[in-house]
Formats: sequence, structure tokens, C-alpha cells
Amino acid sequence: MSWQLRLLNAQLRLITKRRIGRTASPQEAALQVERSSQLAWVPPYLRVFERPGGLTWVACGTCKSGKAILWFHGGGYISGSPWTHRAMLGALSCDAQVEVCAPRYPLLQEARFPAQFEAAVTAWDRLRAQGYHPRDIVLGGDSAGGGLALALLGALCRRGERPTGAVVFSPWTDLALTGASLRENADSDPLLPPERIGDLATLFLDGADPTDPRASPLYADFPDCPPVFLAWAETEILRDDCARMAERLRGFGARVETEVHPTAPHVWPLFQGWVPEGRATLKRAARFVQTSFAAISR
Repeated sequence: MSWQLRLLNAQLRLITKRRIGRTASPQEAALQVERSSQLAWVPPYLRVFERPGGLTWVACGTCKSGKAILWFHGGGYISGSPWTHRAMLGALSCDAQVEVCAPRYPLLQEARFPAQFEAAVTAWDRLRAQGYHPRDIVLGGDSAGGGLALALLGALCRRGERPTGAVVFSPWTDLALTGASLRENADSDPLLPPERIGDLATLFLDGADPTDPRASPLYADFPDCPPVFLAWAETEILRDDCARMAERLRGFGARVETEVHPTAPHVWPLFQGWVPEGRATLKRAARFVQTSFAAISR
């Protein structure tokens, strides 16, 4: 573990985790994430722009035309946006040499489930309408957005529109909250307070079945599943969401490439530019994207 990561974990544990535990409303959480995103290291020549179809794009460096990473931002469905994640997505775009389509989807204070899943399907359909074939698209997401990306992946596999692959960081995949790590890692997780995740799931589902695969991809089917890159940390409260998700995907025959860090915080690639571990994981994810596109082109 680098000294930068050791320092980051201490700061998150002493300040951020406690602040999240005291957050009074989704609106306050969204504002906190917006403010903290101003501290992200933004790659040079980053571009954030809109294209017809109502989609937000993030690009950096020289990108190949006709390929896209369709990325859904995290934030527990109560915070986050393409803007708050622009630094991480810009670095991923630069390393993968592919533009990132980062659609805005409604937070739960704007619309309850399944509006978020429906927005993800709409984003996919808009990319298709712009001429992108499933083989031209890699899905991606982090935290709640990682769960959303996997829920979309399952739906696309079931309807025969198999993307080239998927990249997910620390995905929230089980809103039924059955993972033992929610208890076992309550103290070791440097960022997420476990006592708030139940409240978040209840708010988001608004009475819906927590095992609905549109909310919890751990319970989805993935016929003819493409390769998936899945990263998480052993100390996360979502460890079991991620580990069980990897095994479920393998059960459907998917090739799953995993990166399991012993001590990193939830979605540590967000801290690229500050901790070398974040940059290293983004580079591995970028290589996975490039290899996936190259394999499908043969």
C-alpha cells in the first residue's frame, strides 16, 4: 500500500465516513459529492460535451471513432453526475483511447425505481440509434452505477444484444442486503458506514422487491454473457456483492477478470491522480477495454 493510499484511508475514515453517517437527506448527499468532486485531479485536455440524443460525453486525448464506453456514475442513487465523475472517466478515456458516454439518469429524489433502469435502457437505445452496434460498446459503472450497468447487461444478454464487455468498480448488486461483509467489514471499510445502506435501499426501492434484477443484478440471468472486468477491495462492506457477482457471471459462462485490492476504499479509481493504486486500476481497466474491442474485431 502506497503512503498516499494510507493517508487517504485515514482521511476518509476520520472525516468522510463520519460525515456520510450524519447526512440528513439525499439533497445534502448530492451537494457533498458535488463539492468533493472539485478536489479531483482532472487530466489535461479533458472534454465534457453534449451530442444529439441528450447524452453527455467525456473524452481525453486521441480517441478511436465508432467505439464507446457507456458508463453509469455511482453515488448511491442519491448523488453523482457525469460532471462529478469527469476526472476518472477522462483518465479512463485517455488510457483506453475511447470516448465515454456518461448519461444522466434520475436520482431517487427525482424519480423512484425503476426509472433509473429505464433511463439506462434509453441511453443504450440512443447509442444504437446513433449507429453504434453492440460490438462497438463496452458497458461500465461504479458503485450504484456499477449495479445499474450490470442490470442493463443482464437485460441486453436476455434480449440478444450482447455488448463487447463490461467494466465495473465496487458495484452494489444486492439491495436485499444479504452479504455477510455488510457486518464483517463494518469497521474495516474506510468510506461507507454500513448503518446507512439499509435506509438507502428502502428509499430507492420504495416498496419494490429488493431481488428485482433491475435493481439487484445478483439475481439476474446472463445468457451468452461477454467478458467482465470487476474490481473491489477486501475491506469494503460491498465485498460480498462483488465476489458473489463475479461467481454468478462465471456461472453463465462469462470470462470474469477480477482485481481485488486488500485495503483500498470503495471505488478507489475515483482518486486517480492522488493515489497510484487508482491510476493503476484504471490502466488495467483500459487494457481490458482495448483487448475486448480487439478480440471482437478479429
